[in-house]
Amino acid sequence: MKKQSERQRNAARGESSGTRPLHGPLDFIAEDHMREREVCALIDRIVASASMEQADLDHVLTFLEAVLPQHLADEEIDLFPLMLKRCAPEDEIEKVIDRLQSDHGHALADAPAIAAIIQGIGASPSKPSQSDCALLSDFAHHARRHLILENAVILPIARARLTKKDLRLMERHMLERRGLSSPLGE
Repeated sequence: MKKQSERQRNAARGESSGTRPLHGPLDFIAEDHMREREVCALIDRIVASASMEQADLDHVLTFLEAVLPQHLADEEIDLFPLMLKRCAPEDEIEKVIDRLQSDHGHALADAPAIAAIIQGIGASPSKPSQSDCALLSDFAHHARRHLILENAVILPIARARLTKKDLRLMERHMLERRGLSSPLGE
C-alpha cells in the first residue's frame, strides 16, 4: 500500500491544504481549484522530466482519483443547477455552463489515462514516452483554461447570485459526498 503524506490524506478528504480559513462551499471550490493548479504544476514537472518524489506522484493520483470526481460533482450537481436557477438572463450563464460541463466530461474521461501514466512512472522511474508527455501536457493545459473560466466568471457570479439558503444546501451536499459532518474548512 502506498504511504500518503498528511497533505494527500487531507486532499483526499477534501480538506484545505492552505492555512487560510474557508468560509463556505464557494471558498472550498476555490481551494479545490488551487489544488488543481498544484497538480498541473506537478504534471508540468513530469513532462519536463524533473526528478519527482513518490509523494508528488501520489499527490497527483489522489487528486485524479479522489478529489477531482468529488469536485466535479460539487459543480455539476449543486453549483451549476443553482446558478441556472438564480442567474439573470443578462448573465448569459447557460453558454458558460455548457462549455464547462463539456470540459468536465473530457476531464473525467481523460483522468484514468493520466493516472495510468503517473502510476507507470511510479512503478518504473523511466521518462514518460513522447505521446504520454503530450497527453499530460494537454490535460494540464485544458485544466488551466477551465480553471480560468471558473475563477473569473463562475465563482464571482455565484457569490453575487446564490442565496444563503443555496449555499447551506450546497455545503450539506458537499459534506455528504465526502462522508463528513462538520462545516467545510474546519
